[in-house]
Amino acid sequence: MGILIIRVVFVVLCSIIGYFFAPFGLANLVGMGFGFILSLIVITLDIKVRKLPAKVLAGSLIGFLVGIALASLINAILGGMEFPYMEDYFVKLLIFGGLGYLGLVIGAKKGEFLGLKNIKAAFKERGVIERYKVLDTSVIIDGRIADVCETGFIDGSLVVPQFILRELQRVADSSDSLKRNRGRRGLDILQKIKKQPHINVQISELDFPDIKEVDLKLLEVCRYLGGKIITNDFNLNKIAQLRGIEVLNINELANALKPVVLPGEMMSVFIIKEGKEPSQGVAYLDDGTMVVVDNARKSIGKTIKMVVTSVLQTTAGKMIFGKFEPEPAEVPKEG
Repeated sequence: MGILIIRVVFVVLCSIIGYFFAPFGLANLVGMGFGFILSLIVITLDIKVRKLPAKVLAGSLIGFLVGIALASLINAILGGMEFPYMEDYFVKLLIFGGLGYLGLVIGAKKGEFLGLKNIKAAFKERGVIERYKVLDTSVIIDGRIADVCETGFIDGSLVVPQFILRELQRVADSSDSLKRNRGRRGLDILQKIKKQPHINVQISELDFPDIKEVDLKLLEVCRYLGGKIITNDFNLNKIAQLRGIEVLNINELANALKPVVLPGEMMSVFIIKEGKEPSQGVAYLDDGTMVVVDNARKSIGKTIKMVVTSVLQTTAGKMIFGKFEPEPAEVPKEG
């Protein structure tokens, strides 16, 4: 309520000043209208600026100052050149306005990750600061990303938007015990990743209030940062690809790392249950790959050697099909 009163007073004052001190030789009423419109523009800017993170504002200010400094340098270089009166003002307006605007926009884009750690990284290795990878909720809860980071295969900066943290917190506070455990696991995984010395985890304040769906917000964050998204969500993967955003899918990585087997190879497997067909037995490799073996139903609970007949790659993973040839029982010799 207090802010509303201040804004109303500001509009009234600007209108009064515009009436009594009409600029540019305008009539009093026109000057009052000019002051009123100017006050509305200032209030609109105030509302928009309040939603921006502090680092974005700092980056905008630094970018604007750099732009004005460059414009002043160019203006000093062109000082010896003579222009007609109106053209001189136009050239100065173009230089200062154009470079000031460019500095403001570029500073706002880069200011999100303005910090001592990133500044040091920029001097150590060119381009390190640009390799942003944005984590979604599913891949954090899944947990395998922590193991991948630990191996050193992930570099650059891992970005966790603030709205993803809020979603994890909501899941962790859920009355459903399963959801609550998943949410707490996700928070524990983040702590585990942050403790790894070679990983730079950054909590981003970027948000898009006009977008309600978390997945779409994530894609906008990736687009804004020019980064990639790490996920194991099938639908998010497809939407990101349609929007031209690079995806690092943990499930695809896991499938790519599974051992390669070719038809005709021999494998030792432990049959744990029966298959769908009358003679089939089912086994699983250490990485979870399902192995379906013909003629193995009677070997449940045993380790057998089977011959690979085919390998099927599906969206859910890889399946191996094989055949077990039991050794023929010895026929006792007649005495």
